[in-house]
Amino acid sequence: MAPHDPKRVALGVDHGTRRTGFAAADASRILISPLDPVQGGDAEALDAIAALCEERDVGVLVVGYPLHMDGATGPRVAEVDAFITLAEQRFPELGVVRQDERLTTREAEERLREAGYHGAQRKARKDSWSAMILLEDWISAGEPR
Repeated sequence: MAPHDPKRVALGVDHGTRRTGFAAADASRILISPLDPVQGGDAEALDAIAALCEERDVGVLVVGYPLHMDGATGPRVAEVDAFITLAEQRFPELGVVRQDERLTTREAEERLREAGYHGAQRKARKDSWSAMILLEDWISAGEPR
């Protein structure tokens, strides 16, 4: 795993089997923005990461890690681990961090509701807002490796 460079953009990834959400934190870690989610599986998500790396000076991927409420791992952990392995192989220059994603979806839905999004609008934004919350949590924790 490559060490992450704190002077570069952090890209949050909320991995899904049908849709993956993304968010970006600027190098100063002040601005965190949800980005457009990508429909499809791992190949489409990795292609989206490649495009985002071309657009932005990405230094680290912060990938949501789906632990159960008691901290135990479940079947989704194996899927995310497999995705992380693919990401590390395709982007060896990037650091990759696993970030606990417990309750990020619930928080994203609450924020979207408070922002006035409903129905399809909320569903379309949920994954990327979850990725944004992942980044907030990671930054608040001191950007742990």
